[in-house]
Amino acid sequence: MKILIVSHEYPPVGGGGANACMYLSREYAKAGHEVTIITVWYDGLPEEETETQYGKAIHIVRLKAKRAHKEHCSFTEMLDFLIKCNRIADRCVRSAISEGNPYDICQVFFGIPSGPVGYRLKKKYRLPYVIRFGGGDIPGFQDRFAAVYKLIGPAIRVIWKNADALVANSEGLKKLAEEFCDRYPIRIFPNGVDTEVFRPDPSRQPEDGTVKLLFVSRLIERKGLQYVIPHLRRLEQESKKKIALTIVGDGPYRETLERLTKENNAQEMVVFAGQKDKAELLPYYQAADIFIFPSRKEGMPNTVLEAMACGLPVVMSPCQGSAELIDGNGIIADSDLTRFCEFVLKIITADQGQLRIMSEQSRQRAMDIFSWKSVTDNYTALFEQIIQGRG
Repeated sequence: MKILIVSHEYPPVGGGGANACMYLSREYAKAGHEVTIITVWYDGLPEEETETQYGKAIHIVRLKAKRAHKEHCSFTEMLDFLIKCNRIADRCVRSAISEGNPYDICQVFFGIPSGPVGYRLKKKYRLPYVIRFGGGDIPGFQDRFAAVYKLIGPAIRVIWKNADALVANSEGLKKLAEEFCDRYPIRIFPNGVDTEVFRPDPSRQPEDGTVKLLFVSRLIERKGLQYVIPHLRRLEQESKKKIALTIVGDGPYRETLERLTKENNAQEMVVFAGQKDKAELLPYYQAADIFIFPSRKEGMPNTVLEAMACGLPVVMSPCQGSAELIDGNGIIADSDLTRFCEFVLKIITADQGQLRIMSEQSRQRAMDIFSWKSVTDNYTALFEQIIQGRG
């Protein structure tokens, strides 16, 4: 197959959805498929490059659209990407047709901003497209875009209607999409994790009396760290253990979180490690004891999967994806996030036998259920079904 992927984020730009795009692309290439990715350019990156170490070549085209930050973007920046991407995508498809090697399918990350590109290519070239939801592209997911989504809601419904398939990465995200529009079937293909890259450190010994908490994600209000930082001192007092929290990531909410850290006299307990590339994350996971994730809304968080693959017990909110991820390998907190640290305390004070079982379960679930190959097999089977249906 020849697959065109349109995504406004691709590593090192973006978060979990960008990483999913990267891993899926590599698995497609390993399986012998030809992949072109149209994404956004960022300072220091080449405008075009070809990755060849994954089997078939992956051709990456980065267009120069507005993008001020690696880890997040505004709706205006998404719109700029969409306008410029339409032109580049049209050129790619037209060129492939003229060379006698047309694309078979277009995979869209995500309904917004990339969905209109897939819609336009289908109308002009009859190229089928599949939308992979990310969360933020579904009305109701992000409060900051409420007014915008109300305005463009009718257009989103048209894009969904004309898609050849809609895919969510968790049951919770599917339900959120259906709250907006339940007219079209939505499949569920979970996110995956590279269990060869993300793995426990067998030589590590836990430090007596110190519990190392880890959070990895964009620093935005929705991720919920404001429900953790003010309670760190209390966690120390009630657990009678030293607590250290490492926060890996960056974003517009960092300044607020740093202020909360100072206001609660927790500067010695919290380390803001900043944004890290994917290749830099493993030591943070391997050095931690417990992974925390108090997010209000998600699709299926990649960082939780990475933590699981590294054998970490997990405490997470009941956000989308939690039901699939947590089963004997951690705790799902209740929906009142002001009580999140009560659930963190339960794991901190659990005996070593319980923690060891949770750790083993995390690693096993990551290996058995969430491999990228199995996820990719689901997508390629879907693509082949769509392509054969066209014929």
